[in-house]
Amino acid sequence: MSLSYPSKTLLGCVTTPSPRFLCKSRSWQVQATPPSSVVLDADESGKFSKKLHGSNLASSGRGDSATPFVSQGSKVVGIIGGMSVDATLNFLRKLVELSSEDGQDSIPFVICSDPVLNKELLSYERSYFVSSMSKGKKLKLGSSQIVQSLRNKRAFLENSGTRCIVMPCNVSHSWYEQVSKGCSVPFLHMAECVAKELKEAKLKPLEAGSPLRIGVLATNATLAAGFYKEKLQNEGFEVILPDRATMEHTVIPAIEALNRKDMEGACNLLRIALQVLLVRAVNSVILASDEMRDLLPHDDPLLKKCIDPMDALARSTIKWVRSSGDNT
Repeated sequence: MSLSYPSKTLLGCVTTPSPRFLCKSRSWQVQATPPSSVVLDADESGKFSKKLHGSNLASSGRGDSATPFVSQGSKVVGIIGGMSVDATLNFLRKLVELSSEDGQDSIPFVICSDPVLNKELLSYERSYFVSSMSKGKKLKLGSSQIVQSLRNKRAFLENSGTRCIVMPCNVSHSWYEQVSKGCSVPFLHMAECVAKELKEAKLKPLEAGSPLRIGVLATNATLAAGFYKEKLQNEGFEVILPDRATMEHTVIPAIEALNRKDMEGACNLLRIALQVLLVRAVNSVILASDEMRDLLPHDDPLLKKCIDPMDALARSTIKWVRSSGDNT
């Protein structure tokens, strides 16, 4: 289905997909399009109007704005897309594969993917990147429009009848408190999911008598928001962040190399940044960057020391759905 906001378009579908749809091809969006679609109009709060187009929904008499688009009691997950479609698809791939690997049906979902929001998030993150290279004041952009857009999408997902909402985007979590405030369904926090999984893993310090240390490697915007540090410290971990020299000489140049399509250079710089954190006796490094996450080859030994927050969010989502009791 598509949802038209003023000057925005959201794409969403209610589906229980097969893993075969979640291939690495960029044509996945076309393959996953449901055979019967609907165009909705919504106001600024995310409520549906009575004007619907689409044979199935129109004939079913479900045009009332108060009627959810998923079956009552269905444990459907609502997903707010992030900074890029690729990152959102990456999360969906993990959600489907992990939920169906034991032979069970994969989890149904409703997704909001808005190219306008994608650009706003990218601009916000890049404004932090520019400010880090400037000796003057921070140049970060205002976030009120982004917050309102995220809240609108949250309202859309709630009105759709979803039972749980997730936001597979690191930068978007900078405004988690504002976006989740007043939400009528559970709204999982990606960093909290990571911290809880690490706590449950019962890790031991690499150095006797030292605290458990977890490193976080991310862009300036994510590090400045501080939510990974907060959630990890709440679970008793000592958090190790890249120092200024590491950011200026490895992380930022890696992003620059990535932007000019120098994948080998970006990969080599990322390896250096990871090694700088690992020599400080951290048990693991959270790779909290959508851009850097897929740089390293799958057989790179450094990946064994890295944690992908998307994995933790997908597992926590599945755990919530399957532990929430019978469909009621």
